[in-house]
Amino acid sequence: MAAIFTPGLTVTEHHIVQKTRQLPLEGEVMVSVGDMVKSDDVVAKTSLPGKVFPVNVANQLGIDPGRLSTYMRKKVGDSVTKDELLAETPGIMGFFKSEARAVVTGTLETISNVTGTVIIQADPIPVEIDAYINGRVVSVIESEGCVVQAMATMVQGIFGLGGETKGLIAMAASSPDEVIGPQHITADHKGKVVIGGAYVTIEGLKKAVEVGAAALVTGGFDYDEIKELLGYEVGVAITGGEDLGTTLIVTEGFGQIGMAPATFELLQKRVGKRASVNGATQIRAGVIRPEIVVTFDDEEVPEELVAPPEPVGITEGDLIRGIRAPWFGRIGTVSGLPVKPIKVGSETTVRVLAVDFGDGKTALLPRSNVERIER
Repeated sequence: MAAIFTPGLTVTEHHIVQKTRQLPLEGEVMVSVGDMVKSDDVVAKTSLPGKVFPVNVANQLGIDPGRLSTYMRKKVGDSVTKDELLAETPGIMGFFKSEARAVVTGTLETISNVTGTVIIQADPIPVEIDAYINGRVVSVIESEGCVVQAMATMVQGIFGLGGETKGLIAMAASSPDEVIGPQHITADHKGKVVIGGAYVTIEGLKKAVEVGAAALVTGGFDYDEIKELLGYEVGVAITGGEDLGTTLIVTEGFGQIGMAPATFELLQKRVGKRASVNGATQIRAGVIRPEIVVTFDDEEVPEELVAPPEPVGITEGDLIRGIRAPWFGRIGTVSGLPVKPIKVGSETTVRVLAVDFGDGKTALLPRSNVERIER
């Protein structure tokens, strides 16, 4: 059977998920191959070097830099706390003393009698990486991290804001077409992964942030309101570092677009289960999609790293989503793969596929304007 290859979007109830948990620099790995871990377990840790702070002590004391060592109360290698006395002059009969104090807590690294500058390095910043999902450690990256594997329900979105978070799944919408406003978000949603419907208003999202929801999953959102929410423009090429307060996952697109019924039903089935959510999105090389992962803790996890399946491409009968106007966000079934290119509205001649959107009509879409939904 003919097949074509396009980007894929995973929305599936049973999927072998692999997550690489890696430190930004070498450190200590806390787990071994075969270990079963929980999502909050620390699997690797390290320390980032603290910032370096130069302090012109000679200038503060009003002395010649060559005499700095005479007035220092701390030596190289000493630990100092913020505002602790570093150096002072005796003054005149105990009066008119000059002093210099530490600007940060850390370690005194150098004292220069040439420039009169003292350098303090702030204390190292501890960094810990957790497992993110419940599962089995199937590979260890020496001094850096590990790969955790699990059987899980996986739902990928097309855009997200905010980083990793976790919480129990709770419903705010009763149908995939329901618009979510502030009245749908309650105090009970604190710490929860809240599932919306077709669209969330900016007031609804602000309410989710206010009550402390871990994440909000919605079919659509207004892109123009992101700037109002964050206070600055955000590019869609890469996200995930926003300090939003609640991670936002958009499953369908910008605007009022109903969440795909299959996606809504899948998430609804996992109500009350703990989900791991990440809003990081990258649409350039090395695609990263925002995700909701709900592991099956009662199912056996393969003990060895499972190779990812070979891409099978789009074939007749597959579920696809339109990713360009006028079919953006629409979900349909591939009913044909014409071999001969045709001329489309842009006056270009391209390869197309025939799609049944369930309204009794078949549309011809450029193959580059769709993505496959993996089920």
